[in-house]
Amino acid sequence: MTQDIFDAWAIPGSVEVPRATSAALGPEFSMRSLSIESRWLNGLADTLIKGSSRLRKRKAADLAQILGIAGSRFLKEGDPFRTKALELLPRASGLSAPMARAVLDGMAADWVEDRLCGLLSNEFGTSDALDGFVKQNGCQTMAIGADLCVQIVSGSVPGVGVTALIRSLLTKAPTLLKPGRGDVVLPVLFMQALAVIDQDLAENVAVLYWPGGSSDLERGVLDRASIVTTYGGDESVESIRALIPVTKRFVAYHHRISVGVVGSRALTSGLVEQTARDIARAVAVFDQRGCVSPQSIYVESRGDITPEAFAGYLASALEAIENDLPGGDLELEEAAALHQVRGAAELLAAAGSPGGIYHGGKAFWTVIFDPDSELRCNHVGRVVRVEPIENPSDLIKRLSPDKEHLQSVGVAGVGADLEELAEELGRIGVSRIAKFSELPFPPPSWHHDGGSPLRDLVRWVDLEAVGD
Repeated sequence: MTQDIFDAWAIPGSVEVPRATSAALGPEFSMRSLSIESRWLNGLADTLIKGSSRLRKRKAADLAQILGIAGSRFLKEGDPFRTKALELLPRASGLSAPMARAVLDGMAADWVEDRLCGLLSNEFGTSDALDGFVKQNGCQTMAIGADLCVQIVSGSVPGVGVTALIRSLLTKAPTLLKPGRGDVVLPVLFMQALAVIDQDLAENVAVLYWPGGSSDLERGVLDRASIVTTYGGDESVESIRALIPVTKRFVAYHHRISVGVVGSRALTSGLVEQTARDIARAVAVFDQRGCVSPQSIYVESRGDITPEAFAGYLASALEAIENDLPGGDLELEEAAALHQVRGAAELLAAAGSPGGIYHGGKAFWTVIFDPDSELRCNHVGRVVRVEPIENPSDLIKRLSPDKEHLQSVGVAGVGADLEELAEELGRIGVSRIAKFSELPFPPPSWHHDGGSPLRDLVRWVDLEAVGD
């Protein structure tokens, strides 16, 4: 297979393209990025801002239609953009080819017109609120997007960058997207698809990769933005926050963790295997890199199937899923972390701990039964811990120490107590409770980390009275 050299940018045609440099990301994939400096990047931002007046004249519903046409190309078999994405994603992201296909299908399902129109309706009631004043709550009000939205996205999950730029374009905000290294391919291909459909709209977006930690480079462009959105670990989010003036709106999606709870109603001979399969898929999707990927599963001890036995069912399900969605590649640092996790669990078992471990050998799935919560581990790859609890309400005590980083909780077999449990989970920081089968791909209108995907990107103007 020949090596690909991928150009990691998509910028307006009126902007001069600087010199490009190549960097090998693997034996079959190299990426070219632009050699940029602050003056050029600031000029790019100014170009995008100048185009904001034209973008505001467009109807939000029309934008949803156009963006949806571009997004649908990544779902249509045989479409050149989908074909190219499926060819490049495994090499650029480290995902296996079947997993790359599953991720693309799951992410792109939210990029189509009906989903985007539904998102506008859910967020604003009517997309007309983005086009001018509408009557709401007894006065005239309208939503105004940013003059420039800068989106800085980590590269752990491919497709997040496209979702981010679609969100800001729906609010009529010119957008500068800096994707992470593992999520460069899809935003660039999406912008190429958009340019074929509507070149004028594509001129309002720049997708540009540069290495992280370039504070001198980033400070100027962040100062020009009206809104900055950042996805990443706590340290990277904090470093961006420190560069942003207090007058700018900052929307942060920092490090999050997700878990699961299995109640006794799902621990019967007729349901346990399906429950294990649903959890295994939730763990496997994204190779557990996503904030929605469950890291620990809390299993009620009063079911027909014991928590320890359930760990075995989950291991069998993870082993089976390797046939359909095999794990991808681990970097050296990740492989070393996985080796340490397995070694620590095996040492505890050898020392007489009541816990146990199952793993796939060269396949990096790992299930650790940890009844005494002895092991705090790095959940690299597909590592998942199983812990027993007396009843689902015990989950609150277990999760409270991590409340600042909680996001999603997968549930099965909780029954009539679910609503009460969900309220308690919400009060300690959880923002989403869902079936395990739906955990990997939230609906486009979900309250992302407790916020609103579009409303957080606009400011409101109220017209309360009109004089003669």
